[in-house]
Order: sequence, then C-alpha cells, then structure tokens
Amino acid sequence: MKAAPPDFRRFEFHFPKVDMRVRVEVADGRVTVRASRNAFDERRKDSFIRELAAEGFIPESNRWKSLTGGRGVRWIIDRSWMGSEEPTPEVRRRSALRLFSGAALATALLMSLLFSGNLGRFRVGPAPMEQHH
Repeated sequence: MKAAPPDFRRFEFHFPKVDMRVRVEVADGRVTVRASRNAFDERRKDSFIRELAAEGFIPESNRWKSLTGGRGVRWIIDRSWMGSEEPTPEVRRRSALRLFSGAALATALLMSLLFSGNLGRFRVGPAPMEQHH
C-alpha cells in the first residue's frame, strides 16, 4: 500500500443543489480538484479556489492565480474516487418511492382479485350444496 506524502491533505465537499461532490487534494503545494460532475462554470471555479485559499484549505499562493489566467490548480471530472459511497438523499428517496409504488400496486392487484371473487382460474364462493339420493 502506498503511503501518502507527509504534506498530503485531502478535503471533500458536497454541493447538493447541483448534485456534485468535490475532493480537493493538496500535495507538495500542488492542488488537484476532482469533481463528480462538470457543474461549475469558470467563474464559479475561480470563486471556489479563492474560498479554499481564504479558508486555509489550499496554499494562499493559489488565491489570486485564477485572476491572472494561471490557476495553478488541476480540475478533473472523475467519479471513480467516490467508490461505493452511501447513496445521496435524492437516490435514497427515489429508491424508496419505487419500492413503495411497487408494493402499493401489488397490494391493489391482490385486493381486486380477492374482492372480485376470482383468484386465477378458481372461483371463490360458497360451496355447492351436496345432494343425497
């Protein structure tokens, strides 16, 4: 297993409004941003970099590079780093809705068969009267 360099730092951010996750990696003064989607335009990327530098997540030297045309930060659109992470609330909500809808449909179908008196080829009703001779 490969050990991370001593000055290696990693931070993860989630932007639910655009359904995007971002991992920021800092190693030897170089910054790599791995985003799950391409949801930021250039202006928002520049703003994000300035915020990271202002908050101390990345070196201060990256704070204003974007304004001079040299960002000094590598952006990668890549979902592979996310691995088998827990699903987002939106995905969980959709899965629960599908499960509930399927269960409701199956229940309605069975109830309609039960109350109509038909269960397949068998007719459910009172047994015919036996006649004794």
